[in-house]
Amino acid sequence: MSEQQLFKVTIDNITIDVPAGTTILNAARQIGGEVAPPAMCYYSKLEGSGGKCRTCLVEVSKGSEKDPRPMPKLVASCRTTVMDGMEVKNITSPKVIDARAGVVEFLLLNHPLDCPICDQAGECHLQDLSYEHGKEGTRYEFQRRTFHKVDLGDKIQLHMTRCIMCFRCVFVADQLTEKREHGILDRGDHAQIATFIQKNLQNEFIGNVIDVCPVGALTDKTFRFKNRVWFTKPVNAHRTCENPKCCGEVQLWMRGDEVFRVTARKDEWGEVGQASNGKTGWICNVCRFDKKHIKDWVIEGPTKVNRHSVIAQGHYVGVIKPQETLPEVLHGRQPKLVMDIHDVSEVNKPNIDLSLLERPAHSTDFK
Repeated sequence: MSEQQLFKVTIDNITIDVPAGTTILNAARQIGGEVAPPAMCYYSKLEGSGGKCRTCLVEVSKGSEKDPRPMPKLVASCRTTVMDGMEVKNITSPKVIDARAGVVEFLLLNHPLDCPICDQAGECHLQDLSYEHGKEGTRYEFQRRTFHKVDLGDKIQLHMTRCIMCFRCVFVADQLTEKREHGILDRGDHAQIATFIQKNLQNEFIGNVIDVCPVGALTDKTFRFKNRVWFTKPVNAHRTCENPKCCGEVQLWMRGDEVFRVTARKDEWGEVGQASNGKTGWICNVCRFDKKHIKDWVIEGPTKVNRHSVIAQGHYVGVIKPQETLPEVLHGRQPKLVMDIHDVSEVNKPNIDLSLLERPAHSTDFK
């Protein structure tokens, strides 16, 4: 068996050997850090994705050793394969930085300023992209396109106004489910994600469209407005799922002992990773929507978030819970409530004693 041919490629003055057929984007990801271009539509686990958002544009200053001529235009790194001796500029190219700022401006033309009320805030790739590569203002003076919110089944809601048309959700439904019932409707500026003949998305794996969406266009209705992601603690957990296609390895987003939502585990590029059993880390709707109790899962430990985000700030490792000082002062006796205001406060419901709750108080506990 012949050995796999390796090509030498230089990206931002860093040289690496990669197999023939590797794209510039994946070669840059092997180097890591800021050398890797951002990508909003490319998804390594989805065949045919990429080439639509243009955020991964790079400058090829040298085509190869055999043909050292530079490519005349910026190329999409997710669709362009490397050649032996190729030299690529990403963050070292003023052309790329200027073009990327323009692409971000185009992506934000119709995008609403929903970050304060969007469930994706804090883990939104468009938020990160606009902060790192965008400009402060906008030159767009016309009315933005708007759509009504649509329920795609009983667990998923579509905010088409936020969609950037990356097509990831369509690829997921096409390649992961048995029957795709949604796709792209209309063309040009009128294009939108829509269900086929008003059918709802009921497939057992359709919840994965939420994980692949880079913005807040597809949201989990069981988590909507429940909490901000940076107030929750992501932990790794697993269970033996009855569905043979489901890997059963997930991230639980918890606050205290409450499970607010369940998602697939993601890598540093925001993509669903590989499970320990070799499967791609897709999870079924039962694990995602129906298993919201800590007793349903085997907790492995806190998630090590390796993506630059507000959720990476607190890893909850080595945290020491403060000890109660009153029992020590009272020589082991528990403190007594001097005054019970629950009956007269008229704030919380009369049958709920806030001091006895073994969880954070919710809006449902108050009048």
